[in-house]
Amino acid sequence: MRKIWGKRFSVLLLSLLFIMGCQSADDNSEEGANAEEENDHNHEVEIGDAPEKVNINGVSDHYHTGDLIKLTAELEEDSEFDHWHWYIRDSSSDEWEAVPELDDTKFFGDAETDGQQIIAVLFNDNHEPYAQSEVIEVVIDDHGHGHSHAHDEESEQIYNGYFEDEQVEDRTLGDWEGDWQSVYPLHQNGTLDEVYAHKAEESDDMTEEEYKDYYETGYVTDVNRIVINGNEVTFFEGEEEQTGEYQYDGYEILNYEAGNRGVRFIFKLDEESEGLPIYIQFSDHSIFPTDSGHFHLYWGDDRQALLEEVEHWPTYYPSEMSEEDIVHEMIAH
Repeated sequence: MRKIWGKRFSVLLLSLLFIMGCQSADDNSEEGANAEEENDHNHEVEIGDAPEKVNINGVSDHYHTGDLIKLTAELEEDSEFDHWHWYIRDSSSDEWEAVPELDDTKFFGDAETDGQQIIAVLFNDNHEPYAQSEVIEVVIDDHGHGHSHAHDEESEQIYNGYFEDEQVEDRTLGDWEGDWQSVYPLHQNGTLDEVYAHKAEESDDMTEEEYKDYYETGYVTDVNRIVINGNEVTFFEGEEEQTGEYQYDGYEILNYEAGNRGVRFIFKLDEESEGLPIYIQFSDHSIFPTDSGHFHLYWGDDRQALLEEVEHWPTYYPSEMSEEDIVHEMIAH
C-alpha cells in the first residue's frame, strides 16, 4: 500500500508541476502580450494618413494670448471605437506631440503660440489611426491689448487689476456662453487643497489653512451649475433649475483698498420672475471682449449692494473640465 501511494504521489506531484509550468508560461505569454500592446499603444504613429471623418467644434476665429481653448471632436459616423488622442505642434515644420492625459473627445489648452496646430485622431482596437480631423490652427490676435492670462507686463497688470479707464470695453453674454460648474464642491471634497498648498508656498501672506478658509467664504454657493445660451441664463440648484433672459446693463469699475481695481459686467433680468435674481454681475479679470475661461458671478436684486460685495464670489469653470484640469488651470494662473 505504501509503494502504491508513493507512486501515486509522484505522479500527482509531476502533474501539478506540469500544470504550474503551463500556467506560468501562459502568464508570461499574457504579460508579454500586454507589454507588446502597451508598446504598440506608445508607438509613434504617422499623423495625416487616416481619413478626415472627424469634425472639431468650438474653434474660435481668434484667441487672445492666454485664452482657454476648448474643443470637442465629433466623428461623422457611428463607430465602436472610443480611443482618442490629441496632437499639437507649434508650426508645420515641427513634429506632432501627443497631449498627455487627453484621451477622449475633449481638448483643453492655453492659447500661447500664434499658428499652433491641433489635430484629433481616433484609433481602432489595434491602436491604428481610424479617423482624424483636419488640422486646426490657433490664431492669436490681441487687438493691441494684453490679455489677463498673458505673460507680458501689460496683461499681467490688467490681470492684477491695474489698467486705465479707456482700456475697458463693453461685453456681451456671449463671452460667457456655455455650461459651467461651480468649484465649491471641489473645495469641499479636498480637490483644491493642492491649489491652496501651492499658494501658501508661493506667498507669505497666508498659510494653506488660511487660504482654505478664505476660499470657503469666497466659493460657497448652492448654485452648482450655470448654463448660458444667447441671452438666457439657467441656474441649477440641486435638481431644480430656473431660466431667465438677461440684457446688458453696462459695466462698473471698482476701486479696491489694496490699490488695484476690477470691472463688473452687469446684466439685468428682462421680466422679473420669482426665484431669479434681477441682476447678475460677471468678473473674470478681463476688461474687454474675450471668451472667458472662468468667472466669478455675483447675483441679487440690488445693483449697488452687489457692487459692494467683495468677499463672496462664487466661481465657475467649464463643466466639461475635469477636476485635474481645473487644478492645473488654477495653479498655472
